[in-house]
Amino acid sequence: MATGDDKSEEKLWGGRFTGATDPIMEKFNASIGFDKRMWKEDITGSLAYIKAIERLGLVTAAECLSISDGLRAIYKEWESNSFVIKPFDEDIHTANERRLKELIGDAAGKLHTGRSRNDQVTVDMRLWLREAIKNIRSYLISFIQVSLSRAKRDIDVLMPGYTHLQQAQPIRWSHWVLCHATSLLRDLQRLDQTANRADELTLGSGALAGNAFGVDRQMLAKELRFSRVSSNSLDATMDRDFVIDFLYWASVTMLHLSRWAEDLIIYSSKEFGFATLADAYSTGSSLMPQKKNADSLELIRGKAGSVCGRLTGFMMSYKGLPSTYNKDLQEDKIAMFETYDSMSELLQIATGVLSTLTVHKSRCQGALTSDMLATDLAYYLVRKGIPFREAHSLSGLCVAAAEAKSVKLCDLPLVDLQAISQDFGPDVMLVWNYENSVEQYTSVGGTAKSAVLHQIDAMEKVLKE
Repeated sequence: MATGDDKSEEKLWGGRFTGATDPIMEKFNASIGFDKRMWKEDITGSLAYIKAIERLGLVTAAECLSISDGLRAIYKEWESNSFVIKPFDEDIHTANERRLKELIGDAAGKLHTGRSRNDQVTVDMRLWLREAIKNIRSYLISFIQVSLSRAKRDIDVLMPGYTHLQQAQPIRWSHWVLCHATSLLRDLQRLDQTANRADELTLGSGALAGNAFGVDRQMLAKELRFSRVSSNSLDATMDRDFVIDFLYWASVTMLHLSRWAEDLIIYSSKEFGFATLADAYSTGSSLMPQKKNADSLELIRGKAGSVCGRLTGFMMSYKGLPSTYNKDLQEDKIAMFETYDSMSELLQIATGVLSTLTVHKSRCQGALTSDMLATDLAYYLVRKGIPFREAHSLSGLCVAAAEAKSVKLCDLPLVDLQAISQDFGPDVMLVWNYENSVEQYTSVGGTAKSAVLHQIDAMEKVLKE
């Protein structure tokens, strides 16, 4: 066994080196500060691996039992927060193996037979990410479900729809809610695709050339619940596409959440007043007592930059690496862990914001103006048989006439409308109804009540599937 004075022997790679490592280099090289999060996955992978090499006769049944019992004891130490990290535990693999040797003696050294930290770390990361995605997925589904619930509850609220942040046409508030839920449903599908691409066993690839003892990788895959086995050992030890996939998923999802947050920041301002955030998701000003700030939404919007930055940052670390493992890949775990922490936190915050939001129906509908029905005026003429391009032009002339008289479009006298087109009749007054306006958009994806309910039903079916 290693002695306390022989530091080189405490390292998995210490035999070739004779000089002491610079203490600053020790700290710079170590990853135990963050990869200790994978303690459970590291032990799980080792428990499967010791079974596999026992089948090959590389350890005896007694040694396999001793190693397995030792690993389970270490598991309990981590679980109870009693595991002690020592100065020369440079990563989670070293720490667990060092502790195993303390518990059972030299037999611990057989656990690493045919295995490298290069394939060990990739299987740990894939195991960790698999569980992380399950958690993230549940948070994302909760947000979508709350969106559907709010869409049902507020379905009779009408509001202005916007393009270029200019009032455009009347829509339902629920239609706006479902707009963002639809993009998040794509994010859910993209997350499932990410999980599928990460579902590959890399253990058994060794440092780069494979396993020299013929370990049964299919058995390992079954034991660790991976659906398939990596096909090339060189690729397996260098592949971090699954991390990039996760970071990309998070970045796209954050773009969607940031836009959702931006809309709500605007809609909850005094100028708009369409909605009010619950106090639980707002903060005040240290100077102005009247202020109620949408800090929860601003933080979500701000996190988009950080999450996207981790993707681009890691891609730049990854882009020029020579084949197989390089220590640059230590950056992968930092990006993966930090992104998971951000996404799991802010998805829960976003769900809380939406579920407790107060929608002000009168303010939403009070913001509607008759000039938003200019397109409906054109549609009125289209239904009279006038080509749309001509109808569009005639409606524009009506808008100009109303502006010239400083009256609302709906208050333009019939005689003035007929001066522009004889196709305007008394029934044109039916155009000036916001409910009628939204109800004409009955096609799939429209803002009519039936179309919105169809969207909700379709999304609920997707979630159930």
